[in-house]
Amino acid sequence: MKVKIQLLIAVAAIFSLVSCGQKSNASENGAKTEQAEGAKEEGHGEEEAAVIAVLTQDQIKAVGITLGTIESKNLTAAIKANGALRVPNNNKANATSLYGGVIKTLKVQLGDHVRKGQVIATIENPQFIQQQEEYITINSRIINAEQELQRQRDLQAGNAGALKNLQNATAEVNALRARKASLQKQIQLMGINPATVSASNLRSALTVTSPVTGTVSAEFAKIGSYVDVSSPVVEIVDNQLIHLDLQVFEKDLPMIKVGQIVNFTLTNNPTASYTAKVFNIGSSFENESKTVAVHCTVTGNKTGLIDGMNITAMVSVGTALTTAVPNDAIAEADGKFYIFVKTDKKPEEHEEAEGGEGAEAGEKHSPEEEKKIAATSMNFEKVEVNKGVSEVGYTAVTPVKEIPAGTPIVTKGTFFVNAKLSNSGEHEH
Repeated sequence: MKVKIQLLIAVAAIFSLVSCGQKSNASENGAKTEQAEGAKEEGHGEEEAAVIAVLTQDQIKAVGITLGTIESKNLTAAIKANGALRVPNNNKANATSLYGGVIKTLKVQLGDHVRKGQVIATIENPQFIQQQEEYITINSRIINAEQELQRQRDLQAGNAGALKNLQNATAEVNALRARKASLQKQIQLMGINPATVSASNLRSALTVTSPVTGTVSAEFAKIGSYVDVSSPVVEIVDNQLIHLDLQVFEKDLPMIKVGQIVNFTLTNNPTASYTAKVFNIGSSFENESKTVAVHCTVTGNKTGLIDGMNITAMVSVGTALTTAVPNDAIAEADGKFYIFVKTDKKPEEHEEAEGGEGAEAGEKHSPEEEKKIAATSMNFEKVEVNKGVSEVGYTAVTPVKEIPAGTPIVTKGTFFVNAKLSNSGEHEH
């Protein structure tokens, strides 16, 4: 009896060990399967999906799509730089009055074009009349002083006068003549001809004139306000002599030379293009930006250019052999640039599993039908490129992925291909 009990215990122990071993193996196999599936899914996620557009021969013919290849072209190499338009200080001026007074009239407004010497404003001050009055009366004082001087000379010649009186008379005449010369100059600075000053022609108002030819860019005074030599009435800028100040980084500075052509656009109007030429290169860094100022003369059309406008410029630094495509071969979407490359890749078919049953999302074709479709259509892959300088109808491009030499690309009709992808939702697999 004891032997039977021991035998049953041993059999039970063996079955327990076998069962545990099977569970352990099953657990390990399940873990390995999950790891393999996870790795497979991870690997699939890392692959960048291709975007494929399929066009039939009829579509290609109807739209006029043409094919070509990426070419090597000698295009102008350029350095991109930011900057601003500036007018030199010797072409800016403030219209001011040399004498203090109250603004009586303002004859110009912001944006008006003025000529050198044109009247800007008139100012009034009672002191103007006093100076003209003194200028008129000083002639009589000079006559009296000269008569007194002659009398003292006669007395001195007859030993009847004191030498001190003769000296005082001489000093008085000299002082009055100096005062007259001073008043004459002051009246001229007022804009009044001293020869026209008379008791019946005293002027209480003076004119402020423009010191340069240009455009009124700022007004600092208004009618009734007081101005003096430290208070400008208006600012005048000659925009015809406007130039460009570029901020060039240290690494690009060795490639900048005097005489290089600069193409630039306004930040607020990138559609209009202007040209300039480098005439001076700075020799010190601008503040903490680690950039050097490069000064350029604006050439050609200057319409719409105003002092202080921000610009974006491309400085031509020579020609370089680079990969390029026709301008029409490039499509833009979401701020990126693309070309379409002819490929043998096909759009993948989708399958949806719902409730554990497979459902075909795409139509199945026989091998003969597949060959017929392939013979009457072309597949194009959308490839992103980095865009460079544009010249003579070509644009330099650098594809983000390698494209074999001689691979056909769409050179005309790119817009239609891109639109077809957009209309189909641009599925990526």
